[in-house]
Amino acid sequence: MGTTDFDTTATSPGKRPSETLAERVDEGLLQLGYDGFRPGQREAIDTLLDHGRLLLVAPTGGGKSLTYQLPAAILGGTTLVISPLVSLMHDQVLALEKRGVAATYLAATLDSSELRSRMRGMAKGRYDLVYAAPERLGFEGFQSLLQDLDTPLIAVDEAHCISEWGHDFRPEYLQIGELLARLPESRVLACTATATPVVRDEILERLDLEANTPQLLRGFARPNLSLRAREVSGARDRERQVDAALGEALGRPGDGRGTAIVYAPTRKSTESEARRLRNAGWGVDAYHAGMSGEMRDAVQTAFANGGLELVVATNAFGMGIDRADVRAVVHLGAPGSLEAYYQEVGRAGRDGKDALGLLLVAPNDLPRRRALIEAPVEDRVPTPEFVAHRWSMFLEVMRYAEGGSCRHDAILRYFGDEEETLAGCGHCDVCVRLDDEAFAPDDPVEVEMYVRKALSAVARIHGRYGLGAAAKLLKGASDPRLDSSGLARTRTFGVLSEATEAWLQALLRRCVVAGWADLAGADRPVALLTPEGREVMIGTRPVRFLLPPRQTAGRKSAASPSTRAERRVVAEALDAMGQKVFEALRAHRLSLARAAGVPPYVVASDRALRGIAQLRPTRVEQLIEVPGIGPAKLERYGSGLLAVVAEVLAVETRTGEDTVSPPA
Repeated sequence: MGTTDFDTTATSPGKRPSETLAERVDEGLLQLGYDGFRPGQREAIDTLLDHGRLLLVAPTGGGKSLTYQLPAAILGGTTLVISPLVSLMHDQVLALEKRGVAATYLAATLDSSELRSRMRGMAKGRYDLVYAAPERLGFEGFQSLLQDLDTPLIAVDEAHCISEWGHDFRPEYLQIGELLARLPESRVLACTATATPVVRDEILERLDLEANTPQLLRGFARPNLSLRAREVSGARDRERQVDAALGEALGRPGDGRGTAIVYAPTRKSTESEARRLRNAGWGVDAYHAGMSGEMRDAVQTAFANGGLELVVATNAFGMGIDRADVRAVVHLGAPGSLEAYYQEVGRAGRDGKDALGLLLVAPNDLPRRRALIEAPVEDRVPTPEFVAHRWSMFLEVMRYAEGGSCRHDAILRYFGDEEETLAGCGHCDVCVRLDDEAFAPDDPVEVEMYVRKALSAVARIHGRYGLGAAAKLLKGASDPRLDSSGLARTRTFGVLSEATEAWLQALLRRCVVAGWADLAGADRPVALLTPEGREVMIGTRPVRFLLPPRQTAGRKSAASPSTRAERRVVAEALDAMGQKVFEALRAHRLSLARAAGVPPYVVASDRALRGIAQLRPTRVEQLIEVPGIGPAKLERYGSGLLAVVAEVLAVETRTGEDTVSPPA
């Protein structure tokens, strides 16, 4: 799609011809009943009106809807908003009508006669704004109607749904690009609450928007949230952690101090945890996709109206929920991505007051998630590229849980929101420990020794057994599998006998998270040594690694940092030069993906691009050190990636704006 020049002097019917759109923005704000803009809203609206294209990333509750509602009030014609949230459509239409904006929505929840009536109203130009569920795009009559309308703006809400690996994938969203191609004069706004750079690139690719489309990230910093992560050793430990968090946030049942959401990984665990909490006296209900629509609506309504203190739910709950007094969000297990986690935990503390978010992880999270990722969906086996990408997204959650730096800053950097980083929030569990304790760093020689011995165990059991067997091999513990396979007679048996099995399992999981070991197989995942892991094991690849905390009690969180070095290690912020290299690499990735007809993640992950931007390699042997750049990617894309880095460095050398030497 080519760039369109947009006339900012255009006027709506009945408006003064001399008024420009920029002059009418403030007037439109008053028309909608607002006294002023929230931070970033005016910039977003001005950008959309001036450029005609905008990708807006802002958290739920951050005021994204005004970015399309205000233009709809001043542009004339009929603005179309594509949204999957039917209940939100209904509420927003009522609010807009009260403010004098003619609006309606189209969704399958309406009977056929009402749908026809509203579409006739659209054809006659009665509405300034129309919300439509993405399923509407499958009807030729609807698309034909849009082509006959004056449609100055098309807004795509929850735009992350267009990503085929997104945590709320809707296939209907793939038709939006075709619609935009038929309406090239319309402005386009894509809104999402959670999108990493690679997801943003996928949104641009699917909507056929240019790589230089303006992108605004606003409002992700939530320092009022006390973010925490704990590793639990079993069901009772998990229950203690949940009860302690609810007690801290809400007091006792019936105290009236607000509400909380507990996210559970399965429908079964949703029901059992709701039952347990109900027996403890809480006003609580379960919510999951296996319940009837009427039951889900009843739970959601009771929660929204204050009839429930708690909801225990799968990730099916929460879209469109905007209660301000959610004082805690607890995850009983690790979600599939940091995007999903931050959207869900972000439902706490919307009123700006203190709230907590607790993520509980367990040793079986890794094999369980791997099995879910590899499982067929509707008899379709996922592609290896899809599995690899979903697995890398999950490993980011586990890296986050491991801690080591301010949790807020880690998430902000993950989303690419460098401007809002806090240099330590002072409120998350890591920052609190930083202020209270002092530790000595791990000895790098000792770290390398532990890692190489751990990987030697993975190499011994490669493709045969899981991490549990590897831990027993390192411990020198009796196990029939080790005896029958002869592994009990190898030099690796008992090589780390001084450590506990729990600590060794934590060490092995960190090796998986680092990409040096992997898991495969849905029923009983087996451990594999990766090519990078083999290089670490034999000493040809450097070890940059944090050992799990040493503890005598197995119940202390393995997510708690044990050393000052561990706390210092972060997903380091890119310097000015690194950020320029990263953005250039993103544009290169998008062009490669479009040429090959593949999602951008197939070319390279965000983590890989950030690694390149930090290292700024000039030779192939440097590029192979970047996590996520294996031999296949090196052969296919390596020369192009190096060329992009060289070009940016050359430009910066000529302009003298920054140093070109790689970071130490």
